Amino acid sequence: MSEQEAWPIKIIRSKKRKKTVSAELKNGELVVRAPARMSKKELNGIIEKLQKRLQNKMGHTPKTDEDLEAIAQQLNETYFNGRLQWQSIRYVTNQNKRFGSCTPSLGTIRISHRLATMPDWVLKYVVVHELAHLEESNHGPNFWALVNQYPLTERARGYLMAIGLEEDAPN
Repeated sequence: MSEQEAWPIKIIRSKKRKKTVSAELKNGELVVRAPARMSKKELNGIIEKLQKRLQNKMGHTPKTDEDLEAIAQQLNETYFNGRLQWQSIRYVTNQNKRFGSCTPSLGTIRISHRLATMPDWVLKYVVVHELAHLEESNHGPNFWALVNQYPLTERARGYLMAIGLEEDAPN
């Protein structure tokens, strides 16, 4: 994926803005606010720079389904001694209220596309969470014991709670 394709872009032009352009990531979309009079060519150059800055700040560019598979394999080896098996792990665009889901009986794991723009350690937490469901389908103590092997679990949960999307906290 090229840097220009990193995130969907929503441009909001304003007659009140005279010179400044701002950008923020909101629900996986880059929202750009720009002056109404700014040319498309000038704005495109600024957007490209803003995207690069955001990608550098986040430490990565969005990942592919193949990258997800490699991450899952590595996490399986590290935290589950390589014992887990699944049929597929992929990004999906229809999960807006959760970050991942797993169907243990089918061995399928789906990860929200929104995670592709989040820090790696948050993505890895969600993958570990969904991998743990291959052994424990509920969110009981055994499940959380598996998930808590990942050392950044608490930090990642806090990050997701701060953006208002983490659910199913343990008791």
